[in-house]
Amino acid sequence: MTTTDVETGNGRSFLRGRWIENWNPEDTTFWERTGARIANRNLWFSILSEHIGFSIWSLWSVLVLFMGNDYGFSAADKFFLVGVPTLVGGFLRLPYSFAVARFGGRNWTIVSALMLLVPTILAAIVMHPGTSYTTFLLVAAIGGVGGGNFASSMTNINTFFPERRKGWALGLNAGGGNLGVPVIQLIGLLVISTAGTGAPRILLGVYIPLIVIAAVLAAVYMDNISAVRNDTGSFTEALRQGQTWVMSFLYIGTFGSFIGYGFAFGLVLQNQFGRTPLQAAAVTFIGPLLGSLIRPVGGRLADRIGGARVTFWNFVAMAVATLIIIAASGMKSLALFTTGFVILFVLTGIGNGSTYKMIPAIFRGRARSAIALGENETTELGRARRISGAVIGIAGAVGALGGLLINLALRQSFLTAKSGDPAFWSFLAFYVVCIVVTYVVYLRPLPAEAEHTHPRKALVGV
Repeated sequence: MTTTDVETGNGRSFLRGRWIENWNPEDTTFWERTGARIANRNLWFSILSEHIGFSIWSLWSVLVLFMGNDYGFSAADKFFLVGVPTLVGGFLRLPYSFAVARFGGRNWTIVSALMLLVPTILAAIVMHPGTSYTTFLLVAAIGGVGGGNFASSMTNINTFFPERRKGWALGLNAGGGNLGVPVIQLIGLLVISTAGTGAPRILLGVYIPLIVIAAVLAAVYMDNISAVRNDTGSFTEALRQGQTWVMSFLYIGTFGSFIGYGFAFGLVLQNQFGRTPLQAAAVTFIGPLLGSLIRPVGGRLADRIGGARVTFWNFVAMAVATLIIIAASGMKSLALFTTGFVILFVLTGIGNGSTYKMIPAIFRGRARSAIALGENETTELGRARRISGAVIGIAGAVGALGGLLINLALRQSFLTAKSGDPAFWSFLAFYVVCIVVTYVVYLRPLPAEAEHTHPRKALVGV
């Protein structure tokens, strides 16, 4: 197939999109001549759409900073409000990951981007004192559509890149998307510092045209890959894999922490240290920004030294950072508390990249074992790509629910203890469990007879 054939999908219509009929990124010649350029183009426009999706998903973590006493909501009310989009977005990640196979990555990127207009416009309508709490909960729930974009984007980009480049590509895609959290917080800070807390509609007005631009650019520059269409069996097969649930659990600890802290940190600063909305907004964006920027580094480290090793030591460091936060809370040291949280955000970014790299490595390792036993190489590698794409969607959905659990834990902690300390201790315990799980499943010494054949070897870089 020529380069033109690959790019145009043999002349299919603009409305249906460009469909690539044959895609083999593992073929080095194909990749260097054609594949890399097409894959990178799709990656950049996928990042843009996912970035805005993350911004809208985390919209209410910023809007609550505009809600003064005249709104009549308690700290517990606000923690629950910012947790609702996390729950909805987590559930939507499953159908969104299916949508790539059903409609095509390019086509679904357009649709999912345009859907972001609904919660943004609704928020502009209801954002004023006197609106009922139930109405705010409903509109915040609709904002969960922004959380689904991540799963479809990651599933789509996973199919474009060869195994040797997946860690970097998935890390870059996810990191660029994650940047939507600090960017909307920065814009919120700018609005509060210039127009005050009475002008939340300025923030919303910024994003409406950006959403339209992202959809148009996806329509013009992105592609669909026919090979991933109608792949309904992979999801069912992925559900039966024990590794799916291990990785989903670990992703709760990395991504769930990132999104949960990103949504809640501003409220924690206001309620634990008495910060004003402007003072909280001036600090809130720093952690998510650094965590987003460093996510590709986590993928690159996993490419070089093994995802399991990076993930294990990263959870150890997350436990230490949580201890710093607990100590700072007891000392009532805002500076140390903020420093501990920023470190924790950075570590969640590294862990996000390393855990996502582990997923395709697990199933490619299994494919290699099957090939060594005489199975067809093309069949096994194709199966590994399909299942890993499905697992990415499942892990992304389950991991996002960690954000809800963090907000619920903080809500209960402030209700009962007027402090986040009980919640921080529970987070520490969870990270210790993640350390144990990572070691037991992926790093403990193998029996001598399995030392050179076990598919786990693909994970640890030896």
